[in-house]
Amino acid sequence: MVPIKNSAISKAAHSKAQVLWLDWKLNLGVTIDYPNPKSLGADRLANAAAVAELYGWPAIVVDFGTAATFDVVSEGRRYIGGVIAPGLEAMTNFLYHRTALLPRLSLKEPQRAVGKSTVEAMRSGAIFGYRGLVREILTRIKAEQFSGKKVAIVATGGYAGLVASQVPEVAVIHPHLTLEGLRIVGNLN
Repeated sequence: MVPIKNSAISKAAHSKAQVLWLDWKLNLGVTIDYPNPKSLGADRLANAAAVAELYGWPAIVVDFGTAATFDVVSEGRRYIGGVIAPGLEAMTNFLYHRTALLPRLSLKEPQRAVGKSTVEAMRSGAIFGYRGLVREILTRIKAEQFSGKKVAIVATGGYAGLVASQVPEVAVIHPHLTLEGLRIVGNLN
């Protein structure tokens, strides 16, 4: 899922195993309805395949990785696009690297909204602010695409438990959904 690593994967597999590179041309179990499908990352395609197979459609996957991606599978099992936002860790690292006095932050649940130290204030801004970002994006996607319809919303990725556990719109936290998608696509192909 990191293109720069593809040659290392091919080398490690030697000729003993066939490497199946996940892209939009494979049978994903979802149709791709997207203007430039070759620009879609394998992780986003794997998430779309997994959510449709495991949770039905319409559905939204929120993947809390290096970036936060929101991928949308509409009625008819069609991948129609999504949203990409900076990841939680990227945002907090940006503050650390671009300011003179703000420290590196370990991400965990804040005790309160109003911090009594710089670290507490940063943690509150990061976690509560990020939840606000997630809720706003989900609200807009649902209003634009699925007004009044039930939508499966599934969170995955490294910070899914921390962030999405307190976002009521998220029905399921599936930490390894992307890996499930790889398995599903592999079996289909």
